[in-house]
Amino acid sequence: VQLQASGGGLVQAGGSLRLSCAASGRTFSDYIMGWFRRAPGKEREFVAWITGGGTTHYADSVMGRFTISRDNAKNTLYLQMDSLKPEDTAVYYCAAPNSRYSTTGFAYPHDYEFWGRGTLVTVSS
Repeated sequence: VQLQASGGGLVQAGGSLRLSCAASGRTFSDYIMGWFRRAPGKEREFVAWITGGGTTHYADSVMGRFTISRDNAKNTLYLQMDSLKPEDTAVYYCAAPNSRYSTTGFAYPHDYEFWGRGTLVTVSS
């Protein structure tokens, strides 16, 4: 499975960005896809996931501001980020699991085996 994230950049607080993640190597719609981020000096943290059927789950810190979506026909995952805050500054990673099941709800890095290279989002105050 190959993942390639794009769409990061520099934006002012309150602005918006849309990240994309192109996937290849297996049937895209069969698996959950997730977004994680790593802020400077911090551990990688969960942002959101989406099932093949469109069910979503978000971290509390982004609930109501970020929207995860996917286009199964295009094998592409998206993350629409609105009302961005300086604390959203991080490298954002898309990720895919090797299993359809998780005992920890797909909310941790160890739930995912495949990772994109990351795209940097910088939010200025």
